Amino acid sequence: MPEEYIKIFLDRSVLVGENGEEELFPEGRTSAAARRRLRALRDAFEAGFLPELIESCRALNVRFEEPPQEQMDLFEEMVESVNSQRGRAIIGLTVLQLCIKCICPDQSVRLHKGGRGRGFSWQEGLPMRAIDSNYITPVLREYGLLKVNKYGVFMTRSLAENYPYTNLYKAALRGAKDEWISIVELLEDGAMNPHSALCYLISLLINRSDRFQEFAQEALGLVMAYIANNPSYPRIRDLIKAVVDKSDYSARVFEIALHSLFQVMESHLAFDGYLKPLSQMRSANKKHGDIGDIEITIGRGTLEIQESWDAKYGKPYLREELEELNDKLEDHPETRLAGFIVDGVPDLRDEIASRKRDIEECHEVAVPILNYEAWCEEQIQRVDINRDVLAREWLQAFAESLCQQRRHIAPIDEPSSGWIEQLRIETQDYIKHRIF
Repeated sequence: MPEEYIKIFLDRSVLVGENGEEELFPEGRTSAAARRRLRALRDAFEAGFLPELIESCRALNVRFEEPPQEQMDLFEEMVESVNSQRGRAIIGLTVLQLCIKCICPDQSVRLHKGGRGRGFSWQEGLPMRAIDSNYITPVLREYGLLKVNKYGVFMTRSLAENYPYTNLYKAALRGAKDEWISIVELLEDGAMNPHSALCYLISLLINRSDRFQEFAQEALGLVMAYIANNPSYPRIRDLIKAVVDKSDYSARVFEIALHSLFQVMESHLAFDGYLKPLSQMRSANKKHGDIGDIEITIGRGTLEIQESWDAKYGKPYLREELEELNDKLEDHPETRLAGFIVDGVPDLRDEIASRKRDIEECHEVAVPILNYEAWCEEQIQRVDINRDVLAREWLQAFAESLCQQRRHIAPIDEPSSGWIEQLRIETQDYIKHRIF
């Protein structure tokens, strides 16, 4: 089977792919086109490209299509691989490369050296070391997203070898080298959306930063102090609802809150089957084969859904949602319950009630539409344990989910610091006014 290889000449390198296609990397002083791209990059960075993107991610007002799961897995592995001894430089470089592709899509991110002096340079390369030390590393350090040498990621000399970044880059790197190279290949093949990927990576870094961890621990400590006062089920139910109502993107916090209750219910064996992990905010349910935000499957990791609940914050009128449910149930004849939870009073006018009955009869499924309080009461009754004790476990699960401590079941990849702050404010207020 043909293998990929590089041919090295005095004035150029040639990457030969498995299919025999060649990619040429001429050496020498940077071309006029490369200099134009460099100016465009510098202009964008000087205008605040990276800080603005980070702020948008933190505020959850950046819009991007979630990368495919296999690409998200690459970034997850990369971020999870970081420790005090390894992995940080590769992440910093990846942020740089994604920024470059966002601003100048036609610039190769394989070529990390460029210049007009006497040193080594590729004609279409960039002085990535200078770009990083001026515009990437200082920003990542300022926001506490990455503890990297203040002089930049290229102080790791293995990233500065005079070879293009390809599958054949031989330098010994400490960290997620395979994942990084895969990302480079996807970017150069045009198979990765750089803006979506950069937003996703920045969101992961925000949720893993030391600053975030300290903030989360403070909030968790306050929640546990409140729980120690033995608050009642109604108080906790109302506290969680207050956090939902007063948070930005309340609809997402609503999903997390309801899913958290089912996490606790599963730990008490309240139902047969398995709770699916929380879906990502930007995942389209139908595309992923899902029905709702909370799903109990017949087998672990399967798509056979026996019970589903869909959270609808700010949507009391569910005609469109009922039609979508009807379509989804065509693919899930095994489902016995597919309900909706609304935050207020559900709109159950005659046309809704009639369509609901039609779906129930057609698919032999129950389709309850409940408000938050009624839904909570119904679920609480399924657990053979004191409701106040269960509610305290629910509040803890909710807080731990927001604080990124339950990623196996609640993998929240959008920055959650604002939600944690609202949790802290509401909990502190309940403690202050002795609402137990």
